[in-house]
Formats: sequence, structure tokens, C-alpha cells
Amino acid sequence: MAAVRPRRTRVRRALLILTFALATSVGSIALGPVLTAPRIADPIAAARPSPSPERTFRDKIYANLGPTSPTPARPLGASIAIRRPTPEGPSATTAMRRALQARLDQLRERYGVPGISVTILFPDGSSWLGASGMADVVAKKPVSPVTPFAIASVSKTFTAALVIALAQDGAIDLDEPVRTYLPNLKVNARITVRQLLDHTSGLRDYFFHPAIDKKLLTEPTERWDAADAMRYVGKAYFKPGTGWHYSNTNYLVLGLLAEQVGGEPLGDQIRTRFLEPLGLRHTWYQPTEAPITDVAHGYRFASTSKDATAIDLSDGSPFMPFTSVVTAAAGAGAIASTSTDLARWARALYAGAVLSPESVDAMVGGISLTAPYEPRVPYGLGVQRLDIDGAASLGHSGRLLGFRSAVRWLPDEDIAIAVLTNQSRTDPGVFVRALLKIARDEGACVNCTSQR
Repeated sequence: MAAVRPRRTRVRRALLILTFALATSVGSIALGPVLTAPRIADPIAAARPSPSPERTFRDKIYANLGPTSPTPARPLGASIAIRRPTPEGPSATTAMRRALQARLDQLRERYGVPGISVTILFPDGSSWLGASGMADVVAKKPVSPVTPFAIASVSKTFTAALVIALAQDGAIDLDEPVRTYLPNLKVNARITVRQLLDHTSGLRDYFFHPAIDKKLLTEPTERWDAADAMRYVGKAYFKPGTGWHYSNTNYLVLGLLAEQVGGEPLGDQIRTRFLEPLGLRHTWYQPTEAPITDVAHGYRFASTSKDATAIDLSDGSPFMPFTSVVTAAAGAGAIASTSTDLARWARALYAGAVLSPESVDAMVGGISLTAPYEPRVPYGLGVQRLDIDGAASLGHSGRLLGFRSAVRWLPDEDIAIAVLTNQSRTDPGVFVRALLKIARDEGACVNCTSQR
């Protein structure tokens, strides 16, 4: 990586916009509507039938897929059995730890990533905490296993879990219109809470509005609230329940919903419900909570070259990447955390330590999706299902200007992995796949550093 220079307001806005959106790091997931498969029974919602997608929508999509297009994926609940942790499986041996660190260093150098933190939790209670590169390139501060990063859309797992917990308590009905709880919200009156959770509401993504791009980037120290951001929600993608489109607006609204129903700020509820009981001491909601320790700086690059000049995006505040973006992200992507906290969170959430087993089943079995473009990623209620070299996994990915992240839990093997990086051009899935290969081979791949 070549020279590093501080962020300039004259940086080309077009390049920033390309890496700016709070989208998942799995490629084109936000590009267009996809099909919905039948829902499985949801024990935490009222016992009423869910509305079917409009026939015209389904007919149109099937007609466009053509004979070589993929068939809809199976409902998540039918394809993944939530398995409670057991002592069986791989363990973090000394040889494996050496192999993992060597592979991490190699991949970070290959892709020109400034800094990266990784945690892998194994079923026997052992773990590997890996770090490579710099949290602050100019100050030469290395990444450590406890360096916090912006986790971007992985924040949605916390927002979704909170809303589902409120539904579990009986305070929310997932199949009620969201305006039942937020009557002054200016959205389609038919949009339900569930449709916000699974991205079938049709609400347009406010982060893709050209005007918000300009304002956030030219006024980086300005603080936003959700009401400010809602002004940038444009015309709907489709009628509620008739399509699928990843949209940060859904989780912006869910954050407002949780605050209205729960009676406390979003960050306070997340801390009380999840962070404190689980001992996640290095995780916080950035808009309203002070940073816990020195944080990673986010970087973007002047070109796609591995040795391109890195541009530090920090505005001098503790916010990652900077004030305007993270405060506008709110419930859609404003949490900061460490890889260790996130790996523990993923295991606790999907293995049933946070929500009831019935609620977890509802979360991972919400709907199943396919699409006429790669990758075909099923999405439930705030959770992605992704096969990794034949192994089913649950989790989420995140992308924010200067940061990319991924967290996965493999239910069949009870392995959790979290990858945090302070750049937004390289998919963290590259690291997830390579490191899990070593971990799942129980240390057999000691010579992985020679692989290309």
C-alpha cells in the first residue's frame, strides 16, 4: 500500500458514492426484486394467514428467469436445524493457530487491506483471535483482537433481534402494519413489521438518494437523526409484499419502532437486552454511546490497484467512519464492535441463548429468496443464509464507507467466525472462506500459506 493522505472534501464524489451505501458485502443483493418462497409458521406472530405475493409479480419474475435460471431456494427453517453447542468438532490447536495467522497475513497483503481483525470460536470452547495490519496507518497503530470497527449492516442483526424480542414479549405483532405503532410515519399504511424485517416492504433505500450523498459527504461533522434521514426516502420499489429489495430504510424504521414500543433509546435497549447479559463489553451504538477504546480508522482508495493511495476518512471524532454517515445510519448500521464480541453474538443469537427457540426458528425461517443474478442469498428476518464450501451458515455482512464486515455461525459444526476490516473494496467473504477451510480441516491445512 502506497502513501496515505487525510480525507479531502474535494475527493471525487462519484467514487465515494460507489462505496458509500450501507449494503451487504455479498455483491448485488440490493439490485432488484427477487422471489419469495412460502413462509413457515411463525409462533411469535398472531395466528393469521400471511398475504401471498401478487400473482402478477410472481408470473412476471418467472417469465423473466428463463429456462436456465435457478429455482427458488427452500425455506430456511426447512434446510437448517438449529443445533445447540456441543464439545464435538475442531479445536484451536497450536498448529492451526499458526496456519490461520499465516494465511491471514498473506491474504491481507495480497488484497492491500489496511487492517483486519478475526475471531473464530470452536465447539470445544477454544478460540483463535487473529489480527493483521494497521488500525491507524499514519499513527502506525496496529490492529489488535480488541480493536473496534464499524460493523455496518451487521448492526441489523441487533435491531432485528430487539424487534423480535419485543414481539416475543407480546409488545409487537409482526403482522400488524408498522403505523399501528408509529401512526405519524409517512409510509404505505399496509407495510407490516415483518415486511420491514425481511425487506419485502418496498421502501426505497434512503442511502441511495443523490441528495443525501452530497449532504453527508460535504458536511461530515453534521449529526443526523432518523427523522432527517426519512426525508430522503423516495418512491417505493413496489407494493408491500410483492417483491424483495434490500433497503436500509427498513431498519431505520425498525429502530424508530423499537424506541416507540420499548420506551427507551435504541442503544440503551440493545445494551440492556443483549450486550450486558452476554458480557459484550466492546460493542456500542455509536450515535448515543461513547467509544470504549481506540477505534480503527476507515480507508478508501484512490484506485483499484493494490498499492493505491489510501485516504483516511476520519473527521477527528470517535465516530466510524465519520459523524454524518454513522448518525444517519442509525438502526440500519451504526453499531461498533470487535470481532470477538461479534463471533460470540452470532453464536448466542442463532443457537438460542438470546431469543426463544421458537423465535430463532421464526427468524431464520422467515422467507427464502432467489434471484436472477449472483449471488443468490436467502434472507430471513435480519439474517442471511449462505453456504460456505457446502456448509450452511447464518449471519450477516456489512459495508459502509471505509469498512466491511462479515459474521457467520455454522450450525452443523458450531463454529462462529467474525471478520472486520477498515476498507470497503475487498469482500470479507474471501477471508471467511479461506480461514474456515483451515478451521474445518482441524489443522490439517498447516501448509495453506503456500496455496494461491
